[in-house]
Amino acid sequence: MNQQQRQDAIVDLVRRQGYASIEQLTDHFTVTPQTIRRDLNALAGEGLIRRVHGGAGLESSTVNTSYNTRKTLNLEAKQRIAALLARHIPDHASLFINIGTSNEVVAEALLEHQGLEVITNNLKVAAILQHKEDFNVIIAGGQVRSRDGGIIGEATIDFINQFKVDYGIIGISGIDEDGSLLEFDYQEVRVAQAIIRNSRQVFLAADHSKFHRNPVVRQGNLGQLDALFTDRRPPESILRLLEAHDVSLHIA
Repeated sequence: MNQQQRQDAIVDLVRRQGYASIEQLTDHFTVTPQTIRRDLNALAGEGLIRRVHGGAGLESSTVNTSYNTRKTLNLEAKQRIAALLARHIPDHASLFINIGTSNEVVAEALLEHQGLEVITNNLKVAAILQHKEDFNVIIAGGQVRSRDGGIIGEATIDFINQFKVDYGIIGISGIDEDGSLLEFDYQEVRVAQAIIRNSRQVFLAADHSKFHRNPVVRQGNLGQLDALFTDRRPPESILRLLEAHDVSLHIA
């Protein structure tokens, strides 16, 4: 078993049990405590587990990691995903871009495009795109979340429902084994659902850490997507669902 396989297995074990001690993991994988500590520190750094005294536990299912932390988590992977997704967006297309740090990186990757019309409920996405003179950037109305510049609420949903666009680019906080797309904020979810309904094609940008997180609010399911853009091969259960629903998989 190589390092990547062992770390994937550690995440699966912690996810099943809720907690695993260094001693248990050392015995299970027949490696040194130092090796397990390095594995746990690396996995915690990616946001896949929560490092606790003497072992590791699950991340909270009710409270998201802070925005500033998420901005730097798996940044290189997000940049690769964004570059790949951007290649599937033609010039002069219309699109929604919703809340999320991955979507902010996608916005940066789209700056080389021409003539895009972008409707967004993300102030940071609007700020990234505003200097492109050939872009038409439209910001949704509603309540602004102070922590990340996301715009949510009934007014946002009403605004989104006025459009029908070529592409909806969404992010997600977690993907369950049954294909559920999961988030932490009910109001954010309702806006994302409106984006999905009003997009001809729906693209999800999600790095590998999202396959091991379990937020509490259901946003939708994999079958509503046209394409998933990620940086590693998803778990087998997800692969089967993608195939069953004819969702294109793109690995950066």
